Formats: sequence, C-alpha cells, structure tokens
Amino acid sequence: MKFKKYLLALFPIFAIALILSGCGSNTEKDDKKTLAISSTDVIATMDSSMNTDVIGSQNLSNTMEGLYRFDGKKLQPAVAKKIVKPTNNGKTYTIELRHTKWSNGKPVTAQDFVYAWRRTVDPKTASEYAYIYSGIKNADKISAGKKPVNTLGIKALNKYKLEITLESPIPYFNELVVNSPFLPLYKPAVEKAGKQYGLKSTGMVFNGPFKLVNWNVSDNDWTEVKNNTYWNAKKVRLNKLEYYVVKDANTGLNLYDTNRINRLQQISGDTARQVSNYKTFSVSQTASNYYLELNQKKYKFFRNKKIRQAISMSIDRQQLTDNILGKTGGIEDTLVPEKMSYNPKTGTDFTKEKTLDSVNKYSEYNPKLAKKLWKEGIKETGQKDLNFTILGDDTDAAKKQDEFIQGQLMDNLPGLKVSLQNVPFKSRLDKSISGDFDMVVSAWTADFPDPISFLDCFTTTSSINDGKYSNKEYDALVKKSKTTDANDEDARWQDMLEATKILTEDQGAVVLYQLNQANLTRSNVKNYRISPNGGYNLVTAYKK
Repeated sequence: MKFKKYLLALFPIFAIALILSGCGSNTEKDDKKTLAISSTDVIATMDSSMNTDVIGSQNLSNTMEGLYRFDGKKLQPAVAKKIVKPTNNGKTYTIELRHTKWSNGKPVTAQDFVYAWRRTVDPKTASEYAYIYSGIKNADKISAGKKPVNTLGIKALNKYKLEITLESPIPYFNELVVNSPFLPLYKPAVEKAGKQYGLKSTGMVFNGPFKLVNWNVSDNDWTEVKNNTYWNAKKVRLNKLEYYVVKDANTGLNLYDTNRINRLQQISGDTARQVSNYKTFSVSQTASNYYLELNQKKYKFFRNKKIRQAISMSIDRQQLTDNILGKTGGIEDTLVPEKMSYNPKTGTDFTKEKTLDSVNKYSEYNPKLAKKLWKEGIKETGQKDLNFTILGDDTDAAKKQDEFIQGQLMDNLPGLKVSLQNVPFKSRLDKSISGDFDMVVSAWTADFPDPISFLDCFTTTSSINDGKYSNKEYDALVKKSKTTDANDEDARWQDMLEATKILTEDQGAVVLYQLNQANLTRSNVKNYRISPNGGYNLVTAYKK
C-alpha cells in the first residue's frame, strides 16, 4: 500500500496547537480513555474501494471490520468465525460469518462482502487497487471489461456464509483479505452518497471498533468514538481516538512534550537525533521502501538501463539515511524489504538469498561506475545535456531528502541539471497517476508479508507502476509465481527471486531506503503494536 502523505488544505501550525489545547498539558490530567495521535497528513478517503494509502488504511481499520484482523503479527478471525483453510486444491474458501452489526443496527451479511468486492473490481469504480484481486476467479477479466461483475469468484451461500473461488491458489490469501479493499460495504449508504461516498462521515455506517464522527475530507483533525454495536466491543478499552495532522517536526515535539498528544509518529532527521535518548523513543522497522520512479513512457532515455543504473549508483544511501533521515532509514538493495519474508525451507531472509548477490551492486554507491554508465547511456540514446525535475511531497523532511538526491545526481552525473517540485500529496498523487512527472519519489508498504506485494507493483499492466517500467521476462516470472507454481513453495520462491534479480539489475525503480519508523509513545500507552501490513490494531490498545 502506498506510504503516502496527503494534504488537501494547508492549515497553520499554531491553529493545531489551539485545537489541542483541550487535551491537557500534564500526565495527571491525562484522559485514560482517549488516545491522541499525530498524523503526517489528512485522510484522503474513507471509501475502502478507493483508498490507496496507509493513513486511510489505518482509519478504515479503526472503523471497519473485514474477515480477519492482525493483532501485532498474529492473524485473528474478525467477521469470519475462524481462520479458514482452503479446499479444492487451494482454490475454494468457504467462510462462516459471525452475526455482527453495522453502527445503524442492521446486520452485516455475506452480501455486504459480495457487493463491496464486486464494486472494487468494477471498471466503472476505477479503483486503483482493483489489481489486488488478481487470482480471484474472473477478477482480471472483469477489471478489463471482458466479464460482468457478477461473475467474480465470490457468492453468498446464505445470509452468513461466503464462498470464494480462486483461479489458482494464493498462499497468502488469508493475510491478503485483511486489507481495506476487501472490507464489506453497506450498499444503501454507498448508493445514497454516490461519488461523495467516503468524503465525509455523515451518512456513513461502520462495523469496526470505532466510528468516525463530524469529519470532512479536508479536516486536519478528526475524532473516532467507540462503536457500541461492534461485535467485540467488550474488548475495546478506549472510548475515543483523536488524530491531529502535524507537518512540522518541532511543533509535533512540543505537542508531545506538553502531553497534548500521546503518540508522535514518523519522526526523522534532526528531530529523530534530538529525541533518540528519550525513554519513550522507539524505532519500528517497517515493510516500507522509498524509491524513485523514472517516467519511461514520457522520456525515451529513461528506458535505457545504463542511465537508470547510473542514477542509482550516484546516490550515497549511507549518507542519506545517516545525515538526512537521522538514521530512520535502512539501507536496502532491492525493492523487497528485509526482515519481511523468509525462505519456507531454510528460513533465509528473502533479501539475503545468494541469487541476489550478483545484482545488489546496482543499488550501491559507485560514482565512478555511475559516471561511466551515464556517458555510455547518453551516447546510446543520442541525448546531449539532460534537465529534469524530481517530484516529491511538500513536507520539511521530503524537501531535505529531495534536495540531497538532487545534489547527488548533479554532482555525479555530468551535464545533468535537476530541479525540484515539492507539492501537497494530493497534487503529487494526481501527477503520478496521470504521468505528469519526470522523476517522482514514491513509496510502498507491504499489504501482506510476501515479496509479491512489491513485485506485483512493477509488472507492465500494474496500475501502481507509474513509471511504466516494462520487462516481459519479469512479467512472466511474477505471473508464474501466482499461477503454475503457486502450490510449489520452492518453485514459487525461486520465481520471485529471479524476478527481483531482473528488477534490481534493470533498476525498474531506484530503491532509496527502507523506512525505520521512529516514534515517541507515552509509557502508559499499551498494545500499540505494528502489524505486517504496517497498521496498528487499536481494538486492543489502551492507556494504563
């Protein structure tokens, strides 16, 4: 899922402090039933079919309930009565549902899942995440407009029983359906709101632990209150979640130090170094990688492998993570993050497999070789001097990061001029999707702990592949891992390694670093644990 930062309306920092003034300024006055959390940006949408970023995903997890839910690293049944094992050689899942309710008191039924899933893959919805349904019967053909939506491999056997049919086994299926595109939807609310669904809380109904109230999409703060109709409400120990958008690191630190927020998230750079000695400081290694996408559709020279390799080798990632990010980034060679997935037979980290040893050099700092490859690539493409722009977010951290990359490229690649365009997230997202960029700093967080969550993004037809990288051999290996080799652990693992080898040598996307998320969390905040998909299960979170 895209690790995105979203800002629809600029909001003065001093106004945030005023809003927060009612949260209390000392531990003694701390409301034990309210958890105040910083957010890097606003919620883009609460429409589970349309959401693509981790901010929306977290708030959908707070307010909605799918078949399963992560609590820390453990997968647990949610609306489903139990974790289901497939039949029919791994292609059929028959799932009994609990008798749960929407926040308006209506029952959550199997048909609510059928409606939601069909809506997401329907090309009329134009969901950027429809691709994640690939492997479910007819999903690809429906998204391509070649089959009607009612042929999707999901049906309600009765009011509380689902049958899901796959085209081929998906080893990570149960982990996959935790994600927001697979949440149920209450059809009357969606149809009444039309295209405005998910842009304001009015008219929305929820089946999760909390309800979003009095919210509009441009709001820089929002509140979620306990949902008493939630099936597991007795386990929810918080009455209220309060989120506040904090863009400026120093302001965020001040709000934390005065106890106006209980959790300050995603600290980097100078601030991370400043607070690293706090007893409440922690670093969570996430399954998130930042990378550069080069617009290969717009510019022919970016299709030259040597030019892409030269760009990669001209960036000193050690200096980037140490001096710019405040050691909140991990140096990474592949687009697949480390400590996320392991060989099913040997337990070896995917990124440490010997298959990748020969190509990791393409992600290492080597200005001498970068200059050589750059000159060769320029000659092969018939280019003279190049001048392009790096598109990025408008946060202070993003600007410093992009300035560093700009300097590295101009210092190490002769004749190259680089300018920067730092814009609010909404603009960056729109420009990325429409292809209105030269080079863009993007990021991805695993939807589930499997290499395919990253590899899928860079196939030729992927809607997430904004740079339009294309390699037929790569596409074939990714497809093979998901079809003919899906039930063969060893063969599937090797397919993904070979695909990663191609992507890394090609520098189809130029990996920058793996995100190590630095946070400050009050010592009385308990069970605030990261899950494999980068989210937090606030059902079990509480304040002591």
